[in-house]
Amino acid sequence: MQKTLKTFLSKNEISRDLIFLLIIGGLYSLGIFLSNTFVNVYLWKQAGDYITIAVYNLGIFIFQPIAFIIAGKIAKKVDRIIVLRLGVTFLSVFFLSVLIIGENSQTYNFLLGSVLGIGYGFYWLAFNVLTFEITEPETRDFFNGFLGVLQSFGGMVGPITAGIIISKMTDNVGYTTIFAISFVLFISAVIISFFLQRRKAAGDFYFKEVLNERKNNKNWKRIVDSHIFQGLREGIFAFVITIWVYLITKSELSLGMFNLYFSGFSFVFYFVATKIITPARRKKAILFGSLLLYLSLYIILFKTTYFTLIIYGILIGIAYPIINVPYVSLSYDVIGKARKAKEMRIEYIVVRELFTNIGRVVSISIFLITLFFIDAKIAIPVLLIIFGTGHLFIYMFIKNIHLSPSEPHKSGMVKEKLTDEKNR
Repeated sequence: MQKTLKTFLSKNEISRDLIFLLIIGGLYSLGIFLSNTFVNVYLWKQAGDYITIAVYNLGIFIFQPIAFIIAGKIAKKVDRIIVLRLGVTFLSVFFLSVLIIGENSQTYNFLLGSVLGIGYGFYWLAFNVLTFEITEPETRDFFNGFLGVLQSFGGMVGPITAGIIISKMTDNVGYTTIFAISFVLFISAVIISFFLQRRKAAGDFYFKEVLNERKNNKNWKRIVDSHIFQGLREGIFAFVITIWVYLITKSELSLGMFNLYFSGFSFVFYFVATKIITPARRKKAILFGSLLLYLSLYIILFKTTYFTLIIYGILIGIAYPIINVPYVSLSYDVIGKARKAKEMRIEYIVVRELFTNIGRVVSISIFLITLFFIDAKIAIPVLLIIFGTGHLFIYMFIKNIHLSPSEPHKSGMVKEKLTDEKNR
């Protein structure tokens, strides 16, 4: 694998930790895509209403930022690899709980969502911090792009495999099987984490300082504000489209095919984005991707069929890589040039994710309130149009971010040298 990666980065050394972090990210993606898409359908088949699904997702997005803050505090005192393991362990507990609770999962929808949210929070805090430390500005677009390729591969293989397994097995045996496989994949990720080099942090947790840094650093304020709008879109889109595909087809295999088209095009375009999107092209790429993402929504609003949903899946599969590769890299670069980035990088990651989840919670809360007063068939298309603009607002914020290539990091951080280059 290392030789393959070097063909993409001929002038940069590929570290051992970067490879293992990509492997962990790949296992995580496969485990999540294999089962998490179908948890929403699993709950729908038990409850038959959007409220149950929305409350489950609300539990995820409420506890994810709480877990981020707690994980951030822990990461400043102990090895961040331990935080990563805790996250993957909670994810394992989630799928084990679904296996045990089985057909009563709808009763514990908020509790299950909370456990998954805690797992997400610990995992992504550690993964994002490790990404920030292991990559450099010159390698971030590559890392994010290659990780996107692995995520897309997981998105291709996972759902279609799960759809085939569920459709071939009677009752809920198929669901039990895919949840068990995900459990094994997360345990494997824990084992791989033992090969990562230990990375300790020292010092206090300056959460409030970084939160207040928005007043002093315009670029930082623009990034965190943009993440609110990212969250606004992601909140209800996380489950509505999945349920629509299932309701129209009544088939888990068709849902797997939808994700196969979506992830297949993402797989290709993450490769393309990694190769052609340079730092100078980031903003234009984000604008183009955001426009494509929003306009694709209108394909399914006026005539929702399985065919139009597949076309929609293809278009967003193209749009997301074009947005995510430059957007994630830009976020890390803004943090890298922020005040005391070396000492407070964990806090910057925590605050960024806090704002993303604020957007998600607001989105789902408005969704729940709206459904109490308006029929879902009328309310959902209107809410999709409103919240679907989220990524367009991202561009409105990031277009004013200016990072001079020659500007030194204010923290003096080019990259934290935790060990000798030969031992990395």
